[in-house]
Amino acid sequence: MNEDQEQITLVDENGNEELYDVLFTFESDDFGKSYILIYPSGKSEDEEVDIQAYALPADDDPANPSGGDLQLIESDEEWDMVESVLNTFLADGTIDPNAGKKD
Repeated sequence: MNEDQEQITLVDENGNEELYDVLFTFESDDFGKSYILIYPSGKSEDEEVDIQAYALPADDDPANPSGGDLQLIESDEEWDMVESVLNTFLADGTIDPNAGKKD
């Protein structure tokens, strides 16, 4: 594992804590929000992982997220945009800020 990997802890409704690695964060001008994509920590590189996406709190800096209550992504349009950015990242390892951009 990359020692510089950022990690966050999520607490579920039962108070259970789980450690996640941050895949990446990005901002969307179209939606006026920043997003964080995470996956469970401790997975080996050849294991399939469940990537989760959340909107960051309005005052959080995506370059250095400080935490707080992550927000669920509720609209289909937002999910489509996040999925497009993730697919671009997975295809070539870069974040395309124009992926999923509204015309």
